[in-house]
Amino acid sequence: MKPAAALLAAAVLLSLAACSTGHADVNKAGPSSSATADAGKSSTAEKAAGIPDAPTGNDRDAYLDAIAAVDPQIIVDEQKAIDAGRNQCASLAGDGFAKVDWLAAQRFGNDARPLTDAQGEQLNAALRGTLCPE
Repeated sequence: MKPAAALLAAAVLLSLAACSTGHADVNKAGPSSSATADAGKSSTAEKAAGIPDAPTGNDRDAYLDAIAAVDPQIIVDEQKAIDAGRNQCASLAGDGFAKVDWLAAQRFGNDARPLTDAQGEQLNAALRGTLCPE
């Protein structure tokens, strides 16, 4: 009886595995066409928090050039630099952020390439002149 039980268990496992592969979940919502079209656009919540749309074209180039003047390594990963800048705009727009220069240095730097508060101040000046003017 034991070989039959083992065979039955193997058949059940194989049938369960077959059911879970190769089939799309029809109940799972895919990305809407508007979500794809709005890539880089700030949501209502982001706009309320002071996060601007991702820059494009000449605005993108001007932003990347401005922050690269502080440290060229910042723009090695351009998308990360844009995301950091958009998030830093929220800090610059908010009231009560006392350490915005330090925060910019933290956002744009990392353990391998730490930035100083003075560089953070330069980054904030670059941000105010490009991505998030006051």
